[in-house]
Amino acid sequence: MVSVRRSASAFVAVAIGVTLVAAATVLLASGRPQVPDRLARAAVVVQSPEAGASADEFVPSRPWSATTAAEFVGRLAGLPDVVAAVPDRTFYAQPLVDGRPSATDTRREDAHQGHGWSSAQLGGLRLTAGEPPRRPGEVVVDSALGLRAGAPVTVLTAGGPESYTVSGLVDGPGVHVADAVAAALAPGVRAIGLVLAPGADPERVATAARGAVGGDGRVLTGDARGALEPRGDARTRWIGMQVLTATAALAGFVTVFVVASTFAFTIAQRRRELGLLRAVGATGRQVRRMVYAEALAVGVSAGLVGLLVGAALAPLLGRLLVDVGYEPSTFRVRYELWPVAVSLAAGPVIALLAVWSPSRRAARVRPLEALREAAVEQRPIGWLRAATGVLLVAAGAALSVGTATADEARVGAQYALYAVMALVAGATVLAPMVVGPLVWLLRSPVRRPGGAIGMLVRGGALTATRRTAAIAAPVLLTVAFAVLVSGMVRTTTAAYAAGRADNVNAGWIVVPDHAPGLSDRAVAATGGTALLPTTVYRTDPGTSPRDRPMTALGVEPEGFAAANRVLTVVAGSLNDLKGDDTVVVTASANRLPSEPYPVVFADGTSVSLRVVAVVDDTSIPGDLLVPRAVVRAHDPSALTSTVYVRDRIDPPVGARILDVPGWAAEADAAEDRLVWLFTLLLIGVSAGYGAIAVANTLLLAAAGRAADLRLIRMAGATRRQVIWLVTAESALVVLIGALLGGAVAFVGLLSIRAGLAEQVGAPVDLVVPWSVVAGVVGLCLLLAVVSSVLPTWRLLRHRPARSPVGLVG
Repeated sequence: MVSVRRSASAFVAVAIGVTLVAAATVLLASGRPQVPDRLARAAVVVQSPEAGASADEFVPSRPWSATTAAEFVGRLAGLPDVVAAVPDRTFYAQPLVDGRPSATDTRREDAHQGHGWSSAQLGGLRLTAGEPPRRPGEVVVDSALGLRAGAPVTVLTAGGPESYTVSGLVDGPGVHVADAVAAALAPGVRAIGLVLAPGADPERVATAARGAVGGDGRVLTGDARGALEPRGDARTRWIGMQVLTATAALAGFVTVFVVASTFAFTIAQRRRELGLLRAVGATGRQVRRMVYAEALAVGVSAGLVGLLVGAALAPLLGRLLVDVGYEPSTFRVRYELWPVAVSLAAGPVIALLAVWSPSRRAARVRPLEALREAAVEQRPIGWLRAATGVLLVAAGAALSVGTATADEARVGAQYALYAVMALVAGATVLAPMVVGPLVWLLRSPVRRPGGAIGMLVRGGALTATRRTAAIAAPVLLTVAFAVLVSGMVRTTTAAYAAGRADNVNAGWIVVPDHAPGLSDRAVAATGGTALLPTTVYRTDPGTSPRDRPMTALGVEPEGFAAANRVLTVVAGSLNDLKGDDTVVVTASANRLPSEPYPVVFADGTSVSLRVVAVVDDTSIPGDLLVPRAVVRAHDPSALTSTVYVRDRIDPPVGARILDVPGWAAEADAAEDRLVWLFTLLLIGVSAGYGAIAVANTLLLAAAGRAADLRLIRMAGATRRQVIWLVTAESALVVLIGALLGGAVAFVGLLSIRAGLAEQVGAPVDLVVPWSVVAGVVGLCLLLAVVSSVLPTWRLLRHRPARSPVGLVG
């Protein structure tokens, strides 16, 4: 059986991998949509029809009109065991404290949402002071704001700041107004909550409710009500799911990679032992079974340890995910059975996958061949391994071409990651073949005039190419992923920012400040060109999917045309965008001027618009253009996202001003921050594994070369010279791995740059984060030197009188 020292490195790698898998799967299981607090007491909720969108668009459902909602409320209120049917209206409302938006619960989307007072009974909100709002001008706010009943308060709305009187306080976030006021601010309804009588059966009531609304709504009970969580929370939860999935996948891939490298190295060191086993009658199948048994023992024990550690770390990691913005503030860790099963299976599966190739090599050892090759390698690589490496490199090249020709950045990034995985695996498989040429290429850095150290370093690397490749493999992996992921993020961020800035013809940009958008009064104060976005739903029976959501921008045609440098009109005229029934569509809509274009607006009303112009698909930052007045008429809570101005102005309340380059760089700042944090996480996982693998492999190598080092010592070398020898060997191996990893990542980055240049229609600069590269290579070099020098120093503390003779390498 394998020794404790030899199995320790594999055990640590598998345990860390399973820890990450266990923590990630526990957090994934906990990431189910949460029932909004404001609907917690509504055992049955009827939701308006779902939008025909993909899972990562996070658009609200298609609303009912006020008339349809009133009809459904009447039907639902008459069902048995239903005490009340309450339409839940949601609109933008943000109280100002000391003239500024409050910082309380800024991460909660419902902190700046308003509702009618009747919705309070759906969530069980408790009035802690004052009384409910009964007339216009009265409002109930969160007691955490520090306001008192009877005090005046300014509330930001889509129209502008409005003066209210605090009639009462509640123990939860949000703003509540009289129901008549809420109906005016949010005429469209997306949910109707049912308050049931005590002891009522929610499922029986839900069945009756389905009959009442037919196919024009969804009836939700229990955890299914989580579909009504705020869209911002749903999007944050989805981002966290992608991060956790990628982390678990990368941890599994890197763990298999590192453990395979460790097992391959230990098998190479045990060739004499395996040869003796074959000499006394062991068959190749028995040897292979023995290696599998050793790996299985390591995988089971390490998997159990990893599961316990991962489960214990899950709550801490959950809080960290909330703090950095990868999970909403409502996220709670919950333990379920399937993450335990996955984690328990992960350890043995990872270990068995990792040992597959080394076990085949061990089974092929012949008795006399093993005894002869115990000191010197006879061949660096077999034909099957060479063919596998060539196929992997070819797959990586094909995926790189796919990256360069991808139409979407997300698809290109996926192709690039797969390409680097294939190229890393191929480079690792073929590494023994390229070690020799690289050593000759790097002969100057490892050769000192007048000394034999350089000769020994080169000779050791050339005569033990498999050992050199095995030690360089984790460095290759670490550098490749670190350079690719960080370079990809920096290059794409810079490219999109530059493209965004080039598209705008303005001197300054006014954007929201601690608010989700700008009010009409703030826009009027700027005197600039504004974009007022809203979501509409395509209802043409001939289109698919049904109720497809689209972003419509409310604009003033003349100002929008002047501020947009890339606006290209294919047919019709933008000057005809006026009145209450006109629309400008993109070429992909396949519509011609004068054709009808029916949509449903945010108030639930269906309007047949008339196409007056067709523009190029890349001309507008949305799907449709409509007159600004039309958006405001149908969506009283729509907020302006951006205002273009020529000269610098003093921004109004709830706004700030940026120059165009600053706006372009900051437009996706929140997403860029999350992406960069995710990048650092991936780099940390790969670099951590690389560091562990480098340290473990070199520790094993130092123990296996004790006889060689003692022989060099007896030949007259000083202890300092021997230490310099192992230091130079470690540096050479790290340099080889860094060059191979850098080359692999460079191929991926070049393909990404080509794809971005095609997408933005302009040359793209390749941004290489040299600080990240230097940090990763420096970490590997430091650990490599320490892991080789320390055991060598301990070994050579006393000069031996005799030493077994062995060959270097």
